[in-house]
Amino acid sequence: MTDRITSWHPAPSASRYTPPPGAVDAHCHVFGPQALHPFSPKAKYLPADAGPDMLFALRDHLGFSKNVIVQASCHGTDNSATLDAIAKSGDKARGVAVVDPAISAAELDALHEGGMRGVRFNFLKRLVDNAPKDRFLDLAGRLPKGWHVVIYFEADILEELRPFIEAIPVPVVVDHMGRPDVSQGPDGPDMRAFRALLDSREDIWFKPTCPDRLDAVKEGGAGDPWDNFAAAVAPLVADYPDRCIWGTDWPHPNMDDEVPDDGHLVDMIPRIAPSSKLRHKLLVENPNRLYWAD
Repeated sequence: MTDRITSWHPAPSASRYTPPPGAVDAHCHVFGPQALHPFSPKAKYLPADAGPDMLFALRDHLGFSKNVIVQASCHGTDNSATLDAIAKSGDKARGVAVVDPAISAAELDALHEGGMRGVRFNFLKRLVDNAPKDRFLDLAGRLPKGWHVVIYFEADILEELRPFIEAIPVPVVVDHMGRPDVSQGPDGPDMRAFRALLDSREDIWFKPTCPDRLDAVKEGGAGDPWDNFAAAVAPLVADYPDRCIWGTDWPHPNMDDEVPDDGHLVDMIPRIAPSSKLRHKLLVENPNRLYWAD
């Protein structure tokens, strides 16, 4: 694997929608730079550099105030790139780590000091080779106070994961709503199953994110402006307003064949959160409560 992937728009448009003061892009990543933070030898993709300077420039361009930087799978369990970005943010960023389940308490405390507030468990087989549920549960029971678990999976394994999710002893945040088929609409089987998961615990949060992935033309979706996504997701945000957070997913790992315009992604926000009160919860109140409580 030698070809490096560029998966972000070179000149994202200015969005028509302006986020409120204090808005958080609560799901984004950094890649390298490779010279300082090499990629994992187990990485399934090799991205071009997309470091903190680029991320913070996009943040300002789109009108956001803060970021939550999620450790990208291409860096494996070496969180140095994410920690470096947080350190350079001036307290305008927090992070979600990916760690070896055998990590020590001292190492977890060091991650906390570095701005991490959660760990991510990835169940996408195309991105990770192994997802040991028993070891993940052991780790979840040893997390620092105030941390949560972020979980990434696809809709077809949700029922299989239900016992595992129920056993997690801390709050859970589901990336991209567990990747439902949004073409089924708001009452389709994937969304009904996801609602059942949310109803099973009051501390399960979700990210109504990635229309570019879930409504992509290559997947048989509508494509930009992602009308299927808007129709399917708006009722979910309306019904669970205190448990949703939003993010760009920049620099859009593995989206090099259908690169989204980040300004257009921001313009999805008022379509899934029509009222100013709902948008303030989605972008300001909820992410600050989850990541800046201390």
